[in-house]
Amino acid sequence: MKLLGLFMSLLTLATGTEGFVHPGLLHSRADITRMSAAIAAHTQPTFAGWEVFAAHPSSQSTYVMQGPAAEIGRNPNVHSAAYDADANAAYHNALRWCLTGDRNAAAKAIAIINAWSATLTTISGRDAVLMAGLGPFKMVNAAELLRYTDAGWSAADSARAAHSFRNVIYPALQNFAPFANGNWDTAAIKTVLTIGVFCDDRAIYERALRYYVDGPGDGRLTHYILNAAGQCQESGRDQQHTQLGLGHLGDACEIAWHQGLDLYAYADHRLLAGFEYTARYNLGEDVPFTPTLDRTGKYRHAAISKNGRGNLRPIYEQILNHYIARQNLSAPFTAQAVARLRPEGPARPAADHPGFGTLLYTSPDHDAPAPAAPAAVIAENSGPNITLTWIAARAAATYTVSRADHPTGSFAIIARDLTSPRYTDATVTRGHLYTYIISAGPGLDSTPTTLAAGPPPPWQTSDHGPITLAGHTRYDGHTFTLEGAGCARDASADAFHFAARPFTGDGAITARFVPPPSSQFSHVGLALRSATPDTPSQISLVLAPEPKGEVEYPRWSVRLLARTGAESRELGRSAPLPTPQVLHGRLQAPFWFRLTRTGDIVTGAISIDGTTWTTVAATTLALPPALHAGLTAASHVPETTTTVTFDHVTAPGWP
Repeated sequence: MKLLGLFMSLLTLATGTEGFVHPGLLHSRADITRMSAAIAAHTQPTFAGWEVFAAHPSSQSTYVMQGPAAEIGRNPNVHSAAYDADANAAYHNALRWCLTGDRNAAAKAIAIINAWSATLTTISGRDAVLMAGLGPFKMVNAAELLRYTDAGWSAADSARAAHSFRNVIYPALQNFAPFANGNWDTAAIKTVLTIGVFCDDRAIYERALRYYVDGPGDGRLTHYILNAAGQCQESGRDQQHTQLGLGHLGDACEIAWHQGLDLYAYADHRLLAGFEYTARYNLGEDVPFTPTLDRTGKYRHAAISKNGRGNLRPIYEQILNHYIARQNLSAPFTAQAVARLRPEGPARPAADHPGFGTLLYTSPDHDAPAPAAPAAVIAENSGPNITLTWIAARAAATYTVSRADHPTGSFAIIARDLTSPRYTDATVTRGHLYTYIISAGPGLDSTPTTLAAGPPPPWQTSDHGPITLAGHTRYDGHTFTLEGAGCARDASADAFHFAARPFTGDGAITARFVPPPSSQFSHVGLALRSATPDTPSQISLVLAPEPKGEVEYPRWSVRLLARTGAESRELGRSAPLPTPQVLHGRLQAPFWFRLTRTGDIVTGAISIDGTTWTTVAATTLALPPALHAGLTAASHVPETTTTVTFDHVTAPGWP
């Protein structure tokens, strides 16, 4: 091994801007040092892992590049295999360079990244999120290793790669994949994290962390690992995809760990529960299973799947290293899986996950945590209180909570010396807006989080009709986020969650819907509803899917519906929404709703840009003078809720 090159590479490992640690994705400076030392000393089992890694075709500096191309895509496949193979080779060669000082390997990784970043412009296909979430994860990891060593990668080429990651890869991932099984979401989460760190972009990084802990889709930690027993959203689908989703979540945790955050511990070590449950089942033991329906409303499982049972994927060494070596917790089934797999080899198929965990994770690892601000501060209104949770900073002994009261309040400390990442503020006034910052020390302040303590006056929230799951509304000063169950508005009885305000006389309510919703069956829109329950008159402007043979790819159109007493009727329907609002049957881009009352005439209209409006329908309807006008959300699936977001909301007297 070229030890001089190795030592020179280590000398240039550095901390980047915006408080990020570099290299700080899957591998930190301490990781590289300990792996290099273990390889040099033939320390087992790391050296056995190195031998498997070093022999792999993608780890050779003689690898023949298969790309580049201007477009990559999945379903239909467009150069997808070429990109994934090249991404594997870029990552393997970048890591080989860091561990051995082999400049031929560095040159190969640089050539691959330069070629693709100079050429790639488009990510396409129904499975574009997977295309952007799998191979690019390895490409960005390779770039991180090269950028922060003396690999010979020019600043101009590094900047071009960052531009490509931010402007070509990230747009395909920025809304994650709440329409799909959870492994899509989890792939997006970890790759958005990598882009945030590599590009020193705190907003992108925070977006991924917030989705991990509070996203609406199946890939959110507590939506993917459904309970404390460890059952996963895809456990009833097959064991391959279940392990894939878990592996992605583990990679996200490792990145956060290197950035000074303990994402591994979130929700009482829920990630470990998922790994233990899945390892136990795939080692041949029985596990409990509760029949499930996922967040999209499409995937129902009555029993755990035997498909792929016993085929352990190389994802377990990382988890064993963290929970046992770092944290001294118990993980008996993960340990048994490691014993069966060791040394872990490559991931299969393609670039699904990194693999080679025996090389990457089995040396002793007790690096000092980087100082970090708490992240992903989530505010929830619970009765008369606001409860805050956040991702713990590894180096923090205590936390301080500061609050600003709107509209003109300055920040003041309301809690000190907190030792856990949770705080309930019981000194709030209903309907008022508050902004919070959590601090782990001087200069270690979280991104501010704003929430109203309940609906802002005179808004009210309620569930209507036969609802089995209670809905709720969050308002942060700009957006209304509704979570609601219910069947629909054109059924025999209305059933939906309603965030509304008084509306008297003539006027209009307008709102922009910001997709995607968490359920592919969602009914979402606006309603004017009588303010007295004994006269249940209502008119609604509703976006809803129209099945066209495949549940995965519906059309979406907007209908104007009217109800007087028990009678409900459709008054008009828009043409199916065009691209980019709908792509491959999935809601992708925002659009606008408006309901206008002029005397007894009510008009429903929609707009792509909020400027040019198209009338859906108009009707003459003698609604009572006093109404409630507001936002509606219904999952159209009795066993689950949908989460939908509106902004740019206007009505007489609001904002």
